[in-house]
Amino acid sequence: MVSEASHSVTRAGAQVLVASNRGPVTYSLGDDGTLDAKRGGGGLVSGLSAIGDDADALWVCSALGEGDREAVRRGVGEPGVRMLDIDAAVHADAYNGVANSVLWFVHHMLYQTPLEPAFGPEFRAQWASYEAYNRAFAEALAESAGPGAAVLVQDYHLALVPGMLRELRADLRIGHFSHTPWAPVDYFRMLPDDIAERLLRGMLGADRLGFLTGRWADAFTACCVAVLGGTSGTRIGVHGLGADADFLRERSRRADVEERLAALREQIGGDGTRKVVVRVDRTELSKNIVRGLHAYRLLLDERPEWRERVVHVAFAYPSRQDLAVYRDYTAEVSRVASAINSAYGTDSWMPVILHVKDDFARSLAAYRLADVALVNPIRDGMNLVAKEVPVVSDEGCALVLSREAGAFEELGDDALVVNPYDVSGTAQALHTALTMPSAERAERTKRLAASATSLPPSQWFLDQLQALTAP
Repeated sequence: MVSEASHSVTRAGAQVLVASNRGPVTYSLGDDGTLDAKRGGGGLVSGLSAIGDDADALWVCSALGEGDREAVRRGVGEPGVRMLDIDAAVHADAYNGVANSVLWFVHHMLYQTPLEPAFGPEFRAQWASYEAYNRAFAEALAESAGPGAAVLVQDYHLALVPGMLRELRADLRIGHFSHTPWAPVDYFRMLPDDIAERLLRGMLGADRLGFLTGRWADAFTACCVAVLGGTSGTRIGVHGLGADADFLRERSRRADVEERLAALREQIGGDGTRKVVVRVDRTELSKNIVRGLHAYRLLLDERPEWRERVVHVAFAYPSRQDLAVYRDYTAEVSRVASAINSAYGTDSWMPVILHVKDDFARSLAAYRLADVALVNPIRDGMNLVAKEVPVVSDEGCALVLSREAGAFEELGDDALVVNPYDVSGTAQALHTALTMPSAERAERTKRLAASATSLPPSQWFLDQLQALTAP
C-alpha cells in the first residue's frame, strides 16, 4: 500500500518528528518528465527551521498528486522529509471521504441536518481507508523515530495516529495539534458511537494535545467526558498561532506587491477617495463569503450614501473543487457578486471587485489598502487573515470579526464583533467600521497588531515542543 521517498536521518533515528497530510514540499511533473519542487511556508516550516539544523528533525507527509508520487517512485526527496505514497484510492477515501467530508463538517457544524449526514456502508468503507491511512503514518513514525523522540502530529487528518503510534512505540513523547475548531458534544455525537470513541481514544494516545483556543480545548474535554468518562490523564494545552510580523511587513513591500497595489487602485477608481472593504478567503463553506456579500449589498441598499464611495475587494480563492458542494458554493459567490454589480454598479464604479485566482502578492496589496477587513466565518479554528491585515495595513484598518472565529478570543476587544448569521448586524458593523474616526482606527489597529503577533509561528511550534518534552 505504501512506498516512500528516501529520507535523511541519523542511524539512531530522528529526535523531533512532525507528521501532517501536506508536507513542506510538493512536486509537479513537466511534460518532458522533469520534476519541479515547490517549497511551502507556514507555521510548521518556520517552527522546524527555528529548532536548528542540528536537531535531527524529520517531517513525515503524504504524496498528494502525481508529481509527488513520481518523486517517491524515483527516490527523489528533500533532506529531512519522508514522503509516503499511500495508495491513491485509500488516500482519496481518507482525505475527501472522511477528513474533509465528515470530520471537517462536524467540527465546523456545516451539515444540513434534515438531509445529512447519513452514515451507511459507503462511509464504513471510507472509514476503513481512514484507519489504513493513519496506520501508514504511525508505522512510518515508529520506524523513523529515535529512542524517546518527540513526535508532533498535525490535525484532523491524523486523529488516530497518536493511539496507533503509542501501541508501536511506548517510549515516544507524542503530541497532537488541532488546527480546526472542536465540535460541541451534541454535534460531535452525530458521529456513530464507535467512530466517536475511536477518534477520541486515538487522540488520547498522545501525551499532550494542543488547540488554538481555550474554547476548542474545552469542547474536546467535554466530548471526552460525555463519550469516555474523561481524558485519561492526557495533558491539554492552548497555543494561539499568531501572524509572522517580520515576514509580512518585509514581503508586503516587495516590487510585485507594489505592482498589484497600483492595479487594485486603478480598479477601485475614485482618485483614492473611496473606502475599501477587504476580505481574503478560500471558497470554504465555513468562511461565510455569501452572507458577507449579502451584508455588503444591504449596506448599499439601506445606506445609499455609500454608493460610489466604497468598494468591496473580495478575494475568494477556489478550494476543494473536487467536491460538488464546494463547486456549487464557489459558483454562488460569483453569482451574488455579479448581482450586486448589476444592481448598483455605474460606468465609473464597480461595487464588488472579485478575484478568484490565488495570488499572495495581490492579497498583501489588498491588506495594505484595507480601510475595513471583513472576517465573518461561521466557524474557524483561528483565521490568520484577521491577524495579518492589521499588521500590513498602511493607514490602519477596522476589523469586522465573527465571534465564531478562534481569533475572537484574542482580538475581540478591538474588533467590531458580529454574529455571522446576522446579515443586518453585519451590514451595520460595516457602516460603523467605515465611519470610524481615523484616530480610533489607528489605535485599534495598533492593539490588534500587537495581539495578533504575540505568538509568531516559530515560537508557536517551539512552545508546543517544549511543553511536550518538559519533565
